[in-house]
Amino acid sequence: MNSDKIKNGPSGASVRTLLYGMGYIREEIDRPLIGIVNSQNEIVPGHMLLDRIAEAAKKGVSLAGGTPVEFPSIGICDGIAMGHDGMKYPLASRELVADSIEAMAKGHAFDGLVLVPNCDKIVPGMLMAAARLNIPAVVVSGGAMRAGYSEGTVLDFNSVMEKIGAFKNGTCTEDELEEVALNACPGCGSCSGLFTANSMNCLTEVLGLGLPYNGTALADSGERIRLAKMAGVKVMEMVKRNIRPRDILTENAFGNAITVDMAMAGSTNTVLHLPAIAHEAGIKLDLRIFDKISEKTPYIAKLSPSGHHHIEDLHRAGGVPALMNELSKKGLVNKDCMTVTGLRVGDNISNTTVKDYSVIMPIDKPYRNRGGLAILRGNLAEDGAVVKESAVAEEMLVHSGPAVVFNSEEEASEAIWAKQIKKGDVIVIRYEGPKGGPGMREMLSPTSSIAGMGLDKDVALITDGRFSGASRGASIGHVSPEAMSGGLIGLLKNGDIINIDIPGRKLSVSLSDEEIAARRSDYIKPEPKVKSGYLARYAKLVTSANTGAVLED
Repeated sequence: MNSDKIKNGPSGASVRTLLYGMGYIREEIDRPLIGIVNSQNEIVPGHMLLDRIAEAAKKGVSLAGGTPVEFPSIGICDGIAMGHDGMKYPLASRELVADSIEAMAKGHAFDGLVLVPNCDKIVPGMLMAAARLNIPAVVVSGGAMRAGYSEGTVLDFNSVMEKIGAFKNGTCTEDELEEVALNACPGCGSCSGLFTANSMNCLTEVLGLGLPYNGTALADSGERIRLAKMAGVKVMEMVKRNIRPRDILTENAFGNAITVDMAMAGSTNTVLHLPAIAHEAGIKLDLRIFDKISEKTPYIAKLSPSGHHHIEDLHRAGGVPALMNELSKKGLVNKDCMTVTGLRVGDNISNTTVKDYSVIMPIDKPYRNRGGLAILRGNLAEDGAVVKESAVAEEMLVHSGPAVVFNSEEEASEAIWAKQIKKGDVIVIRYEGPKGGPGMREMLSPTSSIAGMGLDKDVALITDGRFSGASRGASIGHVSPEAMSGGLIGLLKNGDIINIDIPGRKLSVSLSDEEIAARRSDYIKPEPKVKSGYLARYAKLVTSANTGAVLED
């Protein structure tokens, strides 16, 4: 065991005395030491209940003959960070999560880990740590929030964001806005739609580092507690069999994850996180792989914000295993990949069936014949840009319009609220990329305002920043290279004609090479927005969005 080197023999007496001092008995010390990484806090709804999950995981470890040792991880709520300088931190915090777990696990020679996340950047941060450390590990998330209801209408977090836009547009009252706010989030858990948190929780399951139904069992259910206990049991099996994350996180496993992502149109943030996790596992995921898989993957599950179903509906319909089994009917799932169940993917999904074909469509009757996410390229995005095609109105799939250029999210939001945006415009928000932001802020506030004002079928938005998994409309993010790295988006002027062709996978601006060269010669790079602290260090090391915004080695 890894921990034997610090606790056994005469030289291990110094470690044993510290453990004795905390109340551990020799029998506990002699067992495998399993770190329980708990990201519980009282500011994130998805993390408020994680003490229950961690406690259940500890019981599972103990039942299987291990000694659980709990330690914390940070976690930022994207919803609370949204719309102000705080949003510079969530993506950057992904690296802090991974680094802190590495430090704790290495510093204390744990034999295995049970990782307990739930929300946006914490899930991929923990997966990155598992891949980097490569000691036996199981991820068990906290579970999804139930959808809210008010006057017969199904609600989620995005309902509130769009209602704010309606209020600013004068189409709803403050009382009506507060009614939605009171009911949209009825309890704790990761927000109820297929936003970034639930997208990543589902893909954790598909990658094989989470147990079946990790992505869909609800936060307040007994099933979620049982899942956590089983995670503790399974990590002990992984220790005994010496099955490690990189045995599970293979190229085929990432292929399965991208396939499921496309089949249910997960958050565009998955295109940041999957390459980052793969990077830690020694695998390169080029953006072209996403589009290649999208071309052959039918879109068969339409959840909010693309549709009206929520995670609880997907769970009742059979969850991710049923969706994967449906995809396997066309040979789209690699069944040979190992998982933390100790079984192969094929074994895990073989006995599952779709229980509601209105939630998971039959494989031969999909919503669309290709996946819900698209990678666009052109002179405006030489290294790629990302859009959730499934959440774009049909009339906006192909669009040309004049650019209205802003150098920050705040400037754009003020213009939208002041009704300065006209039908047909293409809003450009730049200097919000990984380096330029820094931290690549989500643009849910402007996209929700556009939707709330009824302009989502008339106005497009492109940015070198990113979008919340809750965003909908012609919202094109991750434009690479970003403005701060010399991308063409930094040279745009008001009135430039932007050409968007999502079915054709193209994003360009109608400028001649000569005009682009002239503008580049006159370009003056702006000063960094943040010059001290963690974000300043992050900006110096972070790479482009098309690489997953990982830090330079």
